[in-house]
Amino acid sequence: MKIAFVVSEFNSEVTAPMEQRARRHAESLGVEVARVVHVPGVYDMAPVVKALLQRKEIDGVVMIGAVIKGETLHDELISHAIAGAGIQLALEFDKPVGLAITGPGMTDDQAVARIDNAKNGVEAVVRVARALKEIRG
Repeated sequence: MKIAFVVSEFNSEVTAPMEQRARRHAESLGVEVARVVHVPGVYDMAPVVKALLQRKEIDGVVMIGAVIKGETLHDELISHAIAGAGIQLALEFDKPVGLAITGPGMTDDQAVARIDNAKNGVEAVVRVARALKEIRG
């Protein structure tokens, strides 16, 4: 199985270790991380996720990012938009899209405490891809 990561560079002090944790988890599951693409922010992920899902050799994509609370509700807007885009792309391409994006409403300390959660997006993509393969025969 081959998966890809799309990683937000915004809040890189959190997303870089998230990427490393996700990669280690993929390796522990015997899954190849075939592509890693870095984008400026979480909001910028959708077209890159779409392009990766179009590739025959990619079985699923994990979106990795951290949306930290600011002075407005911007974090909620961004989080909801990208989660919705991820679901729509998964349905459009019939491949899993894992949401390893923490937030909204997090403080910096909460974001750091959730770095290990990046493995959950990998776990979801791998398990759903395997389930789809089993169903399809």
